[in-house]
Amino acid sequence: MRPSLQLRVGQHLTMTPQLQQAIRLLQLSTVELQQEIQTVLDSNMMLEIPDDEASDKESLPNNDTLSIDDKTSEGSQDQLPDELPIDTSWDEIYDLTPTSTSSQPPDNNQTVDPGSINAAKQTLRDHLTWQMELTKFSEVDRVIATAIIDSIDDNGYLKSLPDQLHQQLSQHLHDVELDEIVAVLHKVQTFEPVGIGAINLQDCLLIQLRQLPESTPHLLQAIELVTLHMSTLGSQNKVKLKRHLDVDDKTIDNIIALIRQMNPRPGSNIDDSNAEYITPDVYVKKIKGQWLVSLNNDISTNIRINPYYQTLIKRGDKSADSQTMKDHLQEARWFIKSLQSRNETLLLASKEIVDRQQDFLEHGAISMKPMVLRDIAEAINMHESTISRVTTNKYMHTPNGIFELKHFFSSHVSTDIGGECSATAIRALIKELVANENVKKPLSDNKIASILVDKGINVARRTIAKYRESISIPPSSQRKRIL
Repeated sequence: MRPSLQLRVGQHLTMTPQLQQAIRLLQLSTVELQQEIQTVLDSNMMLEIPDDEASDKESLPNNDTLSIDDKTSEGSQDQLPDELPIDTSWDEIYDLTPTSTSSQPPDNNQTVDPGSINAAKQTLRDHLTWQMELTKFSEVDRVIATAIIDSIDDNGYLKSLPDQLHQQLSQHLHDVELDEIVAVLHKVQTFEPVGIGAINLQDCLLIQLRQLPESTPHLLQAIELVTLHMSTLGSQNKVKLKRHLDVDDKTIDNIIALIRQMNPRPGSNIDDSNAEYITPDVYVKKIKGQWLVSLNNDISTNIRINPYYQTLIKRGDKSADSQTMKDHLQEARWFIKSLQSRNETLLLASKEIVDRQQDFLEHGAISMKPMVLRDIAEAINMHESTISRVTTNKYMHTPNGIFELKHFFSSHVSTDIGGECSATAIRALIKELVANENVKKPLSDNKIASILVDKGINVARRTIAKYRESISIPPSSQRKRIL
């Protein structure tokens, strides 16, 4: 075969850089978008954030037209006197109050919001180490106590048993005995919060019970119950507990009430996590009987092309600097257009979601309607992938709270009358039924399924179990309470 040249005509789809940029901006979250805008502002000379004072400066007379006397008249700070009068102070001549662009008078009683200051949080380890420093330990015991504190998890439990700690410490400390480690562990278990350093739940409860005053009613019986009959207590078998302790109903109730006052996770009292706040992208309000949707203006940074640099391009030559400014101008126009497209798509999709989920806004999650991405895509004439991008990591502020846009999409279950019920509404019904159930006789999955069938919602027991687990509701055997 001889090589030859052939000319073919065809069509293929190519993603231009502009389209790639628009798709990338569409799927960015609020924080990521603000970072992207700041990055572009730093790299592109043609973009800027409009200054609110720009319009005020344009209305002022040109400084070149002012006379010399006007520039140095009373109240002007362009020129400073050589000396101040003896009977005056600097504050009386020159106003040191910061200028404000706001038209409202300053608030002298304004204080700094403590929540705006990110103070360093004290961790559980720091809290325990501080108590260790105040305790008289020998050098060896201090090393052992440090190893024990390092082995305590966030809930306050010991991750490594004393035998394991002994094996680890014996590699660095010679002649260290297991009894020394146990003795130091008992000392650490006296630290605050009470119950810290426990090996398991039984040990945690016993540590807290033994630190109660001896005059506490039913204290000895509670210790005996936790020590000898922990498994029976966990199974919520009140009859066996009464037989083990040989007490009546009132006494066993008081004993269990005392045990329930203990904290099963003592380490959770020291919370070192910083609160993370969600900034909504869209606001939904009901005004004059209609639900209105608006974008959050605080996060939609208003950027524009610098008019001064734009005029330089028009008067520029064909130099390399002029070409660079033209390239930056074109990139700036693409970026602004992509931002506008993102905001328009987000607002359009949010309005359609609100129109379809007005019952949810009026009555809560029980009235949520089933909806999928295709429904919104067909309604606003866009592709499903676009709707998926615009609803990911975007949040809507409603009278019922702040929800991710993905929250409004759910599958459906058929009803007896031929309608549909969303999975979100079923979860809300399950949560409501469990909240109102008798804690001594909790509802089983079969019972919940039969209740929903009576309401016309055809749902199997397995589906109830799946939805129950998705909202972190334990099974009926674990929800049972003997009090």
